[in-house]
Amino acid sequence: MRKFGCFGVLLILALVGAAFWAAQLWGGPGPGAQNTTLMVAQGSTLTTAARELEKQGAIRDADLFLRMARVFGDDTPIQAGEYRVPAKISQSDLLKMLQGGRTLQRFVMIPEGMPSIMVHERLMAAEQLQGEVEVPAEGSILPDSYAYNRGDTRQQVLDRMQSAMDKYLAEAWARRKPNIAVSTPEEALILAAIVEKETSKPEERRMVAGVYSNRLKRGMPLQADPTVIYPVTKGKPLGRRILRSELQAKNGYNTYAMAGLPEGPIANPGRASIDAVLNPETTNALYFVADGTGGHIFADTLEQHNANVQKWYALRRARGEM
Repeated sequence: MRKFGCFGVLLILALVGAAFWAAQLWGGPGPGAQNTTLMVAQGSTLTTAARELEKQGAIRDADLFLRMARVFGDDTPIQAGEYRVPAKISQSDLLKMLQGGRTLQRFVMIPEGMPSIMVHERLMAAEQLQGEVEVPAEGSILPDSYAYNRGDTRQQVLDRMQSAMDKYLAEAWARRKPNIAVSTPEEALILAAIVEKETSKPEERRMVAGVYSNRLKRGMPLQADPTVIYPVTKGKPLGRRILRSELQAKNGYNTYAMAGLPEGPIANPGRASIDAVLNPETTNALYFVADGTGGHIFADTLEQHNANVQKWYALRRARGEM
């Protein structure tokens, strides 16, 4: 009886030790020496994934991993996709990652004001995207960061970019202020692209939109330099001063040679510039010129504006730019 009692104690201790060892093996640091990537195809099983993880060194033994998954985990199926497997990740966290579908996210970032020709270049350069796309229509992309998975197509990402713009423009148009200078969502997009290119200061957007709204309502030419550059470069930086011949060119975009809006957007404006056009600053200003700090000085009259221009020229001469 005493022998049985000692044996029982030893058995219990052995079982406790085995359970502790298994728990440590399941929840403790794994053997992976470095980060790796795992691709799980549609329809793959946990067994298939475990075999690959063993090959990569992320787990020691696929069969042992599967047995412990049955004991410590559940039968939730794993999700297809590309996974970033961190070094030393535990087997417990590996299972949670695969079952939760926490796939590796890649991003294409489109900054505000990027022209469509450069959006196309960025899409074509994005790693692990598939297929070709044409240069999208100017103004059809909502600037943002767009996540994608390995194996997605460029067309799928482009469709999401364009759907996001359609959705946001419709929502913004629905909450527009009354008596604004534009009469359609398309016109709002065209003017928003000009506002986007004219100022890099967020706090100026509504004021710039107010100036252009005033000029539109009075039938004055907008005289926006970015509309001169767009037909020359399709939105890319000009890299030099604008030529007099370019200021006089009639091409459907140059707002020095015509009154009203250009025939289309000159870039892909962001949310803030769209909102600024649909809720512009109430102002009497009709002019603005650079102030040398990245911002602008605004003026109600041509006399005030000419004085501001002379100050700007003086600053540029002092800098050796003229």
